[in-house]
Formats: sequence, structure tokens, C-alpha cells
Amino acid sequence: MEEMPIRKELLEILACPACDDRPSVEIKDGAIHCPECGRLYPIENGVPIMLVDKAKMPEKPSGQGE
Repeated sequence: MEEMPIRKELLEILACPACDDRPSVEIKDGAIHCPECGRLYPIENGVPIMLVDKAKMPEKPSGQGE
């Protein structure tokens, strides 16, 4: 079983600051993941960095131009 990088109680109150409806987030690939917009917020020394400008955006699949 993989150890959680942050406390479960903290994860339960976090929400994505970039989304208007502030969806709940989850742990994915060692970062905080928003299932709505796909952003990944880093966790540094057990502290989630919930700043939109520090988040990584999901990569678009090949052939998906705008």
C-alpha cells in the first residue's frame, strides 16, 4: 500500500482553485489532481501547493488541435 503524501483530513477539504464549482481533488501520481480540469498541483514536503500558476495542465492527445 502506497503511503499518502499528505494527511487524509487535509485532502478532504481541498478543492481546485481554478474551477468555478471548486471540485474535490484526489491524489494521482504523487500530486493533487483535479478530476474536472485535469490540473496536477505539486506536493512539496507534505504541503500541497494549490496555486494555479504552479499546476501542470494535462497534455492533449496527439491530433487534438484547437
